[in-house]
Amino acid sequence: MDNFNEELNEQTQQPMGCLHRFSKTIKILIIGGLVILLMIPMFMIENLITERGYTQENAINEVSEKWSLAQTISGPYLNIQYPVTTENNEKKEVSIKDLILFPDELLIDGQLKTEILKRSLYEVNVYQSELTLKGSFSSEELIKSRIDMNNLKFDQAAICLNLTDMRGISEQISITLDDSVYIFEPGMDNRGINNTGVHAIADLSALKTDKKLPYEIKIKLKGSQSINFIPLGKTTQVNLKANWNTPSFIGNYLPNNRDITENNFSAQWQVLNLNRNYSQVTINYNQNIKDIENSSFGVNFKIAVEQYQQSMRSAKYAILIILLTFGVIFFTEIMNKTRIHALQYLLVGLALCLFYSLLLSFSEHIGFNPAYLLSSALTVLLVGGYMLGIIRKKKPAFIMVGLLSILYLYIFVLIQLETFALLAGSLGL
Repeated sequence: MDNFNEELNEQTQQPMGCLHRFSKTIKILIIGGLVILLMIPMFMIENLITERGYTQENAINEVSEKWSLAQTISGPYLNIQYPVTTENNEKKEVSIKDLILFPDELLIDGQLKTEILKRSLYEVNVYQSELTLKGSFSSEELIKSRIDMNNLKFDQAAICLNLTDMRGISEQISITLDDSVYIFEPGMDNRGINNTGVHAIADLSALKTDKKLPYEIKIKLKGSQSINFIPLGKTTQVNLKANWNTPSFIGNYLPNNRDITENNFSAQWQVLNLNRNYSQVTINYNQNIKDIENSSFGVNFKIAVEQYQQSMRSAKYAILIILLTFGVIFFTEIMNKTRIHALQYLLVGLALCLFYSLLLSFSEHIGFNPAYLLSSALTVLLVGGYMLGIIRKKKPAFIMVGLLSILYLYIFVLIQLETFALLAGSLGL
């Protein structure tokens, strides 16, 4: 009889054990489904971060358009016209072509004063600059090109200077060329490489005698975000100084020398004509426009705070935090032989998603680092307190608090790293 009872108990325990293991498998599948379900609010939060980033860009563009856009300075250079005779059906037709002559030397000295303008929550960096452009023109390159100097209309040459945004001009611009002073007129009159800028008509007949014509231009120019230069000189040198401590050097050429201090920076560039893909004399300059534009260089006055990019990077790790947190809850459930409902998993997951909404909201007001600390502290307390309430045991709740604290600290370190982010992330996993 006793043997019969023992066999009956064993047969009863086997199905119960199988059922228990089967229920754990079902729970794991439910948890996996909840993780996938929680990607929906995370997708919505990522869209919100992107939308707020666009709002920031629109605010920056609106302020920039009212102040002045980022400036690119091209010039000065000369546009000299010459007649071309063609025969068509035994009829001779004369058309006027343009020849572009770039300067032998182009030396630019610039002093920039930056300031921050605000539009709602967003900051826009703008500047006022005082630029001095010096150098000289000569007919040396024309002679090398074997161009018939007698056909060139030196007496109606156009001195051209291209700017990106004419609203940035603060004072009248003039050029001292040899012993003469010429006042620039608005527009290019179809004489320039680009259509935006200023020009002056001058008699440059002295170039026929292979005489060098020194020039000097002083410009007071406003702009925003960045300032760029085109190296049109046979030798181009640019010296810039500004009261900005986080410059980002952009374009085709980095400065030869730079000095960045706590309050300002200075930088010097030198570019030779051999460093670019166009010559000092060009006739079909429309074919060289892309090469000319692509040779620009300069500095971007970068605002160091980029909370939207950092918030988006932190959101990419959401699935890692949710998976590890659910894993700890599941093992806590097994070790303490308690049952935690799937709805409670879902509530914990939503609390983890709420972290990114808090992070985005706080970062717009107090900056990313303080916002990350505050948002993670609130989330850790929320999840830890909830786990203490449903399990009613301090140890599992403290384990959850410790795990989440380590996870958020680890993600924060990954966000701060740039060069070693992938390596640190792989080692952490």
